[in-house]
Amino acid sequence: MTATVPGSAALTEPGLAPALAPHALARIGVLRDLEHPRQVLDAITPNWYASIMGTGIVATAAATLPLQFAGLRTFATVVWAAAAVLLIGLTIVTALHWRPHRQTARGHHLNPVMAHFYGAPPMAMLTVGAGTLLLGRDVLGLRAAVDIDWVLWFAGTGTGLLAAAAIPYLQFTRHQDVDERSAFGGWLMPVVPPMVSASTGALLVPYAAAGQARLTLLLCCYAMFGLSLIASFVVITLIWHRLAVHKIGPAHLVPTLWIVLGPLGQSITAANLLGGVAGQALPRPYSTAMAAFGVLFGVPVWGFAVLWACLAAAITVRTAREHLPFSLTWWSFTFPVGTCVTGTTGLALHTGSTMFHWAAVAFYAGLLAAWITVAIRTAHGSIRRQVNRGEKCPIARARNPRVDRANPGRCLAVAEAPERAADWAWDYAQPRKAWLHSKGVPATAKDAHRAAFAEIRRHKG
Repeated sequence: MTATVPGSAALTEPGLAPALAPHALARIGVLRDLEHPRQVLDAITPNWYASIMGTGIVATAAATLPLQFAGLRTFATVVWAAAAVLLIGLTIVTALHWRPHRQTARGHHLNPVMAHFYGAPPMAMLTVGAGTLLLGRDVLGLRAAVDIDWVLWFAGTGTGLLAAAAIPYLQFTRHQDVDERSAFGGWLMPVVPPMVSASTGALLVPYAAAGQARLTLLLCCYAMFGLSLIASFVVITLIWHRLAVHKIGPAHLVPTLWIVLGPLGQSITAANLLGGVAGQALPRPYSTAMAAFGVLFGVPVWGFAVLWACLAAAITVRTAREHLPFSLTWWSFTFPVGTCVTGTTGLALHTGSTMFHWAAVAFYAGLLAAWITVAIRTAHGSIRRQVNRGEKCPIARARNPRVDRANPGRCLAVAEAPERAADWAWDYAQPRKAWLHSKGVPATAKDAHRAAFAEIRRHKG
């Protein structure tokens, strides 16, 4: 068969049909790497919800920032609204993805990397819910904001607890090819949602019925705080061990080092928020002790969070000087830093410390810069639809994929790859992944691969 690239000599590979004409949107640069716009649904995975987490935390962190100035609350409300729209839109798109790709979607939980990102949807719901109570009340009214937050809190908490139990179970029993070198920041994703539930649940304590209902909510939040905290410490230890023994690893995983800040900052936030409302459900001395615990726990953990932020920043800069490819893992620069903002804000309010006051502002400035950068890169990549492609093989999907007649689910992904990509041959068996399909070309035929890629890159320019 003959597969062609516009303006190039024919490239021959058995079993592949001729290239198809580009769709209408591709002519104006929109979704130009897809054969058809409907293929936008092919690569919908749980980690897309990280974009909602990162956007939502920009809003909620601004709402409670110690330094308030004109326009900040309006800005935060607009960002919260954007996060809410993203949550609704992505949930609809995910449901649409399940219809034609049910088998693929069901297989995500068995992927030893992707499975951990099932923690993202619960945290996205909880973050938007908290923003609804803190900011949406100005638009929707207090009663509607509280009701919406209750719905999102129960939905996020239920799915978060399920992820916290199910994903480690699958990792212990069914995930293959996992060893000590596999530990990365994503392992924290399924165990952190209960900590987010504890933080956001504290905001709802005053709105729970007085008596046993309010007490039960408070105690459940503390239980989820402990569940997530201890599990996170275990995972952080494994990550530290992997870094010390096996070093940094692949560049595309470096941003996930920032996820470690998530449970650290969120635990400080939860301890201070729960301590602040404990007096509404418990008598002294328990309520007083819980309020003090927020500071006694928060300050030492904050110190470790600053240490980790420095280490993560140094490793990120070192990697970026060589090459740091963009992917959805860049959203790890946002939500975890946002939790440090809210945690530092809690310490500032409970201690009156000017140091924490300005530290919260500094963290927020870093969060805002990271969010703007990642949001722009994600939007640009989404227009071309190159986001969330296989990180191991940085190959953009061809403008005109060649379809395998024997298996329509296969296509040839080509071009715009570094030279070493020619050494990799990945079977494109699932439509959501754009990996190199080189059926009929032995993986050892490196010279043939290099020649083909050089030809393609030259003509795609």
